[in-house]
Amino acid sequence: MKHWHIDEVGWDRFDPSKVDPQIVPLVKAAAMVERNAADYVTYLTRIFADDPDFRAAAEHWGVEETQHGDALGRWGEIADPGWNFQDAFARYRAGYKIQLDADASIRGSRTGELIARCMVETGTSSYYTALGESTEEPALKQVCRLIAADEYRHFKLFYDHMKRYLAREQLSFTRRLRIALGRIGESEDDELAYAFHCGNEAEAVPYDHARCISGYMGRAMGFYRFRHIERATGMIFKTIGLEPRGRVSDIAAKGAWRLLSWRRDRYLAALRKAANENAGDSAQAA
Repeated sequence: MKHWHIDEVGWDRFDPSKVDPQIVPLVKAAAMVERNAADYVTYLTRIFADDPDFRAAAEHWGVEETQHGDALGRWGEIADPGWNFQDAFARYRAGYKIQLDADASIRGSRTGELIARCMVETGTSSYYTALGESTEEPALKQVCRLIAADEYRHFKLFYDHMKRYLAREQLSFTRRLRIALGRIGESEDDELAYAFHCGNEAEAVPYDHARCISGYMGRAMGFYRFRHIERATGMIFKTIGLEPRGRVSDIAAKGAWRLLSWRRDRYLAALRKAANENAGDSAQAA
């Protein structure tokens, strides 16, 4: 049973005067990634085909993730009445695919798969918390708060199943750390970049990963504060078997914050460079 329903959101409280134009492209992209959960449910239920408890949990997770996409998509259409979520999502589905016929985890083990899922939920819980705290628009603030709470529950769901499999598979700390860091790095692959493209660029514009990941990350990273990174670091440490609070976690959080700030500035510089080049091309054409 879902913890909330999309119709419970106060859509009538939407205030266009409080819409941050930097958030709108992010919400459009996130809507498609969340709405695409059905493919991940298919993948996970194949990987855990003989585990009815986890399969049921994955299917419930997919229902909630799909609702996240629908809620974000509805807000995107309200914020930008000229945007059609279903059309954008159809483009995304046609161009972005994950491997659905796998019968074993691409992480090398079921424990590894669940570690990777914990990393995803860590990221989304932190991200929607950051967006929700940054926006002043009432409907989006409520949606982000509801989604962030779901994502934290999802983290605990995958973490509990991970502990169950870890007791059987006995992955080393080094292997767990490698899987966690690898999955974090995958946040800059085509999944988000292509969603940004489909949600914010005309169909005639060719997809370019570098441009689109800069467009997404340059905006998204600007909404994080150190407290969000500190909390996420604790969740990561818990997943890989370290103390989530303490001196080592504090040092890691500060390092992660510096890295995020550096990458944010690089993405913003790339955005400014692209904007200047486009302005120069337009001037020459005129």
